Amino acid sequence: MTSGDDYADSNDICSSLGFSCVQWNKTIHLTRRRYSSDCWETNTMVIPAGCECMWPVHRLGDMNLRINTNKNKMPSPTIREFYKGRNILVTGGTGFMGKVLIEKVLYSIPDVGNIYILMRPKRGKSVGQRIEDMQRLKLFDRLKSENPSALKKMKPLQGDVLFDQLGLSDSDIEMLSNEVSIVFHFAATLRLEAPLKDNVSMNTIGTQRALDMARRFKNLVVFVHLSTAFCYPDYEVLNERCHAPPVQPEKVMKLIQWLDDRQLALLTPSLLGPHPNCYTFSKRLAENLVEEAHQDMRVVIARPSIVCPSVKEPMPGWVDNLNGPVGVMLGAGKGVIRTMLCNGALVAQVTPVDIAINAIIAIGMIEGSRTDKPESLPVYNVNNGHHQPTTWGDVLNIAKAYGRKYPLSWPLWYPNGDITTNQFLHEYRRIFYHLVPAYLIDFLLFLLGQKRIMVRIQERISQGLEVLQYFTMRPWNFPCANYDAVRLKLTPEEQVIFNTDITDQNREEYMANCVEGGRTYCFKEDPSKVVMNRTYHNFLYLLDWFVKIMFWLFVLSCLASWFQPVKSIFAIGEPVVKHLPFLGPVVSKIEEL
Repeated sequence: MTSGDDYADSNDICSSLGFSCVQWNKTIHLTRRRYSSDCWETNTMVIPAGCECMWPVHRLGDMNLRINTNKNKMPSPTIREFYKGRNILVTGGTGFMGKVLIEKVLYSIPDVGNIYILMRPKRGKSVGQRIEDMQRLKLFDRLKSENPSALKKMKPLQGDVLFDQLGLSDSDIEMLSNEVSIVFHFAATLRLEAPLKDNVSMNTIGTQRALDMARRFKNLVVFVHLSTAFCYPDYEVLNERCHAPPVQPEKVMKLIQWLDDRQLALLTPSLLGPHPNCYTFSKRLAENLVEEAHQDMRVVIARPSIVCPSVKEPMPGWVDNLNGPVGVMLGAGKGVIRTMLCNGALVAQVTPVDIAINAIIAIGMIEGSRTDKPESLPVYNVNNGHHQPTTWGDVLNIAKAYGRKYPLSWPLWYPNGDITTNQFLHEYRRIFYHLVPAYLIDFLLFLLGQKRIMVRIQERISQGLEVLQYFTMRPWNFPCANYDAVRLKLTPEEQVIFNTDITDQNREEYMANCVEGGRTYCFKEDPSKVVMNRTYHNFLYLLDWFVKIMFWLFVLSCLASWFQPVKSIFAIGEPVVKHLPFLGPVVSKIEEL
């Protein structure tokens, strides 16, 4: 028989697993003959026969449960144990973070199941051809070298979050519903300056479609939604929680279907409210949809800050786009960007892509292996700005020093840009350092019969900088308690394999790797030509000073021509001044008079 204490222990075990303890009883019928009599009597006894843990009404997925009767709780699985044999669906798998996620999972979790990648045909290439092109990237070199068979687990699926049911065929949907237990929803447009319709269609409605599809997966364990740490600009402290959106997502989703582009453009400012652009607005709406899904799904939000090139994996400095600070650094290195509104005293809230991906993989395990249902939606601010605070001024100085030592190939002008918080000074520099040279170059191209491109390029740069400057001109406060706790929930071995801490990282070395990554993977430049680049760089340095001197002499000559006091001042040094271009002839005329 089971005693009351044993029952209490069993009940504690079941409760710790999120189950119900059901007491089983045995009914015993006793029959006996009375002493020295022919009469028989019966007696019925009910005795407890033990406790059995029963599944909850809502099945949370194919959880592998292990009861530790000594500690009365289930030990957490390791990352590799959790992902072992499980199939994953990734949306946005062809993007910067998506590719790094796929490579890291295949490399560090060799026993993972298949990774289904939602893709669309592009530029005349099928999804099969695109996956082959992706596997040829240097990103996958270590995987091809050490475990090439893992690449076979990359399964492309033709689809798109812009279409109902993700644009998937019925057979693909049936297959996914039976096989997939983990979803990483990364699909999003990162064009901060894109109009409302584009952002909401991809970031908000696309998220709703991904959630609807995940609800059909019979063995779903966790749905990881990739958001952004900047989606609540109206809050001084951006805690790891969701806030109500300024407008209900359902209303906005209906609006973009009813109104044309012109009407939406007129309505956009009133809809955005405190948001600086449609991107953060649409991501905030998406978070609200995920929060609503928390009622009946196991969902979690990961909010990275500005994502930058990798620290270490799959190689130092890996990057495949010019978004964010990397694009600014490389544009400045090419002499195209020479001014930007930025507060150099503010901490740069950035995180390397491999560190962010390590955290997201771990977050999937932590939330997917939970046996209790959290009261509120789990949110993780994935940010490393507090691990090793580095200001935007530090970033500029380190990048400048490295760029002068190892310059990029054939910059348009000497790379000597600067940042400022003064709007007037920024506009002055933008006109004379960006627009005037662009018009001059386009004029030369026109004379040579070539296509004029520089003004258009500078307009796009100005538009991009205007959007980015919002994030570099105000302080951001991201409490990261949940994110910092991720590392503590990993084994010592996995703290190394899935590192989420960059406290000891050499920032000068990291910045150098960022520049080299942009040079190699974005500009496809040959690093061995640095000596030749340095020679051209020195020539541009002298040319830059020559042009500056000529410009200011021209300005001073105009002032001397227009204002008598200025003329008189320069007349004092007439023996020397008369030999100067522009200013000399003006002073000589004064002397003749």
